[in-house]
Amino acid sequence: MATIKDVAKEAGVSIATTSRVINNSPQTSEASVAAVKAAMVKLGYRPNANARALVSRSSNTIGVLVNDVSAPFFGTMVKAINIIASEQGKQLLIGCGYHDASAEKSAIDLLINSRCESLVVHSKGLSDEELVCLAKEIPGMVIINRVVPEIAARCIALDNHQGSYMATEYLISHGHKKIGYICSNHDIDDAHDRLAGYQSALRDNGIEPKDEYIEYGEPDELGGEEAMMNLMAKNTDITAIATYNDYMAAGCLALLQENGVSIPEDMSVIGFDDGHLARYIYPRLTTIRYPIQVMADEAVKLALKLAINKDIEHKERKLFMPTLVRRASVRSIK
Repeated sequence: MATIKDVAKEAGVSIATTSRVINNSPQTSEASVAAVKAAMVKLGYRPNANARALVSRSSNTIGVLVNDVSAPFFGTMVKAINIIASEQGKQLLIGCGYHDASAEKSAIDLLINSRCESLVVHSKGLSDEELVCLAKEIPGMVIINRVVPEIAARCIALDNHQGSYMATEYLISHGHKKIGYICSNHDIDDAHDRLAGYQSALRDNGIEPKDEYIEYGEPDELGGEEAMMNLMAKNTDITAIATYNDYMAAGCLALLQENGVSIPEDMSVIGFDDGHLARYIYPRLTTIRYPIQVMADEAVKLALKLAINKDIEHKERKLFMPTLVRRASVRSIK
């Protein structure tokens, strides 16, 4: 395998000049650039990425921390970030934190040690204090889907409370007063805010929330199915259900339909996120749209600006608003 010394010898220039060409230094003559590149092609030389990182103090990569890369929501987020990264000639390194503080810290440390100058971090396990310390260490770190007050200008978030409020109020506007809620059992802000939004909408419309109308589960199809099973076992008189996300809504729908409950004739159901699943389950799911592609796009652009010490226009958190997507899983009642 050819070395940088072999390339320098073939090109008839010094090793220092060869290194400058490889690292795209502007202080190199056109003749030297041409000679070195020709030698690299002839010898089949490929620059060592780690060696280049040591010279440039950058690996030309963007680090991304997600909960679980196998989840479609995070796949959508990563794809949006990768589009911007590709336009900038950068690659992605991805770590999974699984909403666990230790796993998140290990993944972030790995991204830092891999010389990622820009980081987009989806963290639910680490404390605000730990994220503030990391932000001081990494100027190009941006937090997505969370607000840390001390570094608010580097946070891109969604108003989860408002989204759940909208979903519940939409059911109320269709005549529903006995509305159940299927909530994530994860101890994270998203779950707390969405539950609070549901409760606030009820109270603001003169309806007192009932604990017996609320069930918890893992934020996936199985969790939604089990939560709905528990609601049915209570024999409540609910006519509609708001859910933490579309996956829980899908599990809820499946169980209801398997038990002879027609949607939306016998029960109205509304989701949250508007992922691909919402468009293709039956009936098509009325839901709240989470603009994750737009948020991810905003987050990575901000991270790239911060990494080069470019001033940012806003000094407060960037809060995105959810929108209601009307489909076929909600109907009016008298």
